[in-house]
Amino acid sequence: MFAATPTDLQLFDPQKFALLLAQANSPVKAFREALQQGNEILNARFQLSMNAIEAVTQRAWLIDQILFAAWQCYNWSVPDDMALVAVGGYGRGELHPYSDIDLMILLRHPMDNTTQEDATAFITFLWDIQLEVGHSVRTLDECEQEALADITVITNLMEARLLTGSQTLFNDMVGRIHPNRMWASKEFFAAKVNEQNLRHEKYHGTGYNLEPNIKEGPGGLRDIQTVAWVAKRHFGARTLHDLVHHGFLTEEEYKAMIGGQEFLWKIRQLLHIMAKRREDRILFDHQRSLSATLGYHDTNAHLGVEDFMKNYYRTIKELSSLNDMLLQLFHEVILYGDLPANIRPLNKRFQVRNDYIEVMHDKVFMNYPFALLEIFLLLQQNPEIQGIRASTIRLMRQYRWLIDDAFHRDLRARSLFFEIIRQPRGLTRSLRRMNRYGILGAYIPAFGKIVGQMQYDLFHVYTVDEHSIFVVRNLRRFGILEFRHEFPFCSKIMDSLPKPELLYLAGLFHDIAKGRGGDHSILGESETMIFCQAHGLSDYDARFVSWLVRHHLLMSITAQRQDTSDPEVINHFAQKIGDCVRLDYLYLLTVADIRGTNPKLWNNWKDALLVDLYRKTRHVLRNGLGNVPDKQFHIRNIRSQALQLLQGSNEGKVKAFWDDLGDDYFLRSSPEEVARETFAVLNHIAIATPLVMERHNTQGSTEFTVFAHERDSLFAEITYFLEQQGITIVDAYIIPTQSEFTMAGFSVLEESGAEIHDQERVEGILHALKEALSRDTSVPFYPINRRIPRQVKYFTVPTRITFTQDRSNDHTILEVITTDRPGLLSRVAQAFVNCDVRLKKANIATLGSRVEDVFFITDRTNHLLYSSDQLDALREELSMVLDVEKEVKMNASSKAITF
Repeated sequence: MFAATPTDLQLFDPQKFALLLAQANSPVKAFREALQQGNEILNARFQLSMNAIEAVTQRAWLIDQILFAAWQCYNWSVPDDMALVAVGGYGRGELHPYSDIDLMILLRHPMDNTTQEDATAFITFLWDIQLEVGHSVRTLDECEQEALADITVITNLMEARLLTGSQTLFNDMVGRIHPNRMWASKEFFAAKVNEQNLRHEKYHGTGYNLEPNIKEGPGGLRDIQTVAWVAKRHFGARTLHDLVHHGFLTEEEYKAMIGGQEFLWKIRQLLHIMAKRREDRILFDHQRSLSATLGYHDTNAHLGVEDFMKNYYRTIKELSSLNDMLLQLFHEVILYGDLPANIRPLNKRFQVRNDYIEVMHDKVFMNYPFALLEIFLLLQQNPEIQGIRASTIRLMRQYRWLIDDAFHRDLRARSLFFEIIRQPRGLTRSLRRMNRYGILGAYIPAFGKIVGQMQYDLFHVYTVDEHSIFVVRNLRRFGILEFRHEFPFCSKIMDSLPKPELLYLAGLFHDIAKGRGGDHSILGESETMIFCQAHGLSDYDARFVSWLVRHHLLMSITAQRQDTSDPEVINHFAQKIGDCVRLDYLYLLTVADIRGTNPKLWNNWKDALLVDLYRKTRHVLRNGLGNVPDKQFHIRNIRSQALQLLQGSNEGKVKAFWDDLGDDYFLRSSPEEVARETFAVLNHIAIATPLVMERHNTQGSTEFTVFAHERDSLFAEITYFLEQQGITIVDAYIIPTQSEFTMAGFSVLEESGAEIHDQERVEGILHALKEALSRDTSVPFYPINRRIPRQVKYFTVPTRITFTQDRSNDHTILEVITTDRPGLLSRVAQAFVNCDVRLKKANIATLGSRVEDVFFITDRTNHLLYSSDQLDALREELSMVLDVEKEVKMNASSKAITF
């Protein structure tokens, strides 16, 4: 919807081209050279100006000239009854470097053989000169029939622009598709809204995706076009600015929409140039180069690419808001303009008109600023209301500047906010609306800073503001009856909370200091305390919410990175928690946080880890921190119960075997597991061959237990075998006995993160693992070759190797943070073999492209690694296998695009 580009002789000179064409041996070569020269000029101009509007309109003008010249090369048999028409985006006069050039050859009558041959030759010629054309050949009747049947066709034809040929024929086509003949305004509007809804569903209703589609996603270019199409169909609008004249947009809103469109066009222009093809997704492949080209730079607080994506997300948020407002205005005018209004007052400030809430008059927010919050409370209290009327949304956007220091001091505003938090329903929907219309970020300025804030990794799939609201949504579902089946244990705990609203506040604030640099938990604690005290919470409640924010990662870190089979770990964690009330709140916040970070992260294994930690900690807290049984008491209790289950077995052999195993085995095994596995080992006839068993009644994972002759490479062999099967190891332990045997356990999941439910597959793995461990161990380990997701290649995680000495348990704790890749764990295991290191236990955590693995290791004498030489040698060996031999080719380039 832009004015025609004036003649640009530098870009294309028709007279010079005609002369060159006459002298050329091949017309194809002449046209190709003209196109190439034009593209080079356009790219050079864009590199200098970064003006996307000029770039797309000038490119369309260039193609116009090329097509006109090509059309003139043919001696058409019926020139008065033919026309070459641009449709779709090209019809609007907009072309990006690799966009399809949508053409229609319009005929008055069906083609004869001569016309068909000419049309085929013309289209073939366009392909030969390397134009990416999408084409159709239609008569007037066919245009009418297909437009009547398909909303896409009528939309494309509405954009039609005559390039050359019969003006009369083109005018006849325009008349045939007029709203008086087909697709009246109401019908067209309803179809386009449905089309948009279906399109948004493909992107889960949000444009806040890690690799967003700038054309089709919510808030993208297609949403702007949808508004334009409806305006054109109903009002005959030629440009978006016409909506200002019709009273649907203010001048400021129009500038915001055009500014957003230009920003998206600029990104799309660069994407096409980088990909050298049509590309509308902001892929990880291009994000760093895009940000550098557009002038975003890394700082100490965050990356330039994060700033770029933050600007993108805020842009589409603004465009989504404008799209919502305009479509609702169109809805009122087009669908209900002739119907009487059904009005119901709510109070002296608000009323409901046709199921939408609106202000009583235009000065409501000016006279009563607190009403900017009150409207959301009324929506919660009146669930039959479908939404906020567009005119009121405009007023909210216009007057949100009133949320200032005086507003924050207003007792009515503070009371309204907490009433919103305390409402039994509609909290998530209200928070999302408040965020969409800029009210939440204005009321909580710290929240406003995280709107659109992304984290450049594969772990966090949502922006920080979207994630925070997702966490609140997850917490709310724990307390809603219809969702109790999802997390019944969480719902049971939720029922016992004295003040659920404190938990919702913690969910809203837990990541509020992300993107500032420093520890966001510590910074967030301070931010939360200030907010709670300013809003009149008691000192206890304010400190409690702040404590939850400060420690919101504590439970997940403990469960996934520490040995929770050790009573001392549980006791230390319980001391940090302090009481059962804090434990309840923190457990629910942890579950909601993990689920709200990435839908693929949550699985039954994580569920089981957290439940196990919760129950063990609750047991300690209920018995009193001063009455915690020591490790030896726990082991004696397990052995005593297992011995009762083994009645009839040789007690002497049983106890001798247990003494040979040592203590660690009993810390991570139930009496039933100890009894079953002891019986199996003592009755294993072919003692020279390994014994491989499945542990039953485990939760969240499949667990294999191996009893075999001790050898240094055992852990490496088992991990190598399991990784070859596409199985993910999430937990492991190795217990060498004093009689040259080893007891090992591995908790595993499918590559997808699910449990292995197919018992036939489990049996197959057990059999194959037994065979693998029975073979000659001198067979070399070959690299495990599996497809690496494209996205992983663009996320380099610097390898970090950390040693901590745990003298009380006589082992060294090794933490490895690095980039995930196939066969990673078996490589680490081989490094252990090469450095004479033994593994006691491993906790494996994969967070997107990042792995954070914790290994509890000893030397060959089963003591912690005292020698600095051995630690240095292990660090060097790990660095070699994790860095030098990476199969993943990392591409973390952030260079600007070279045109």
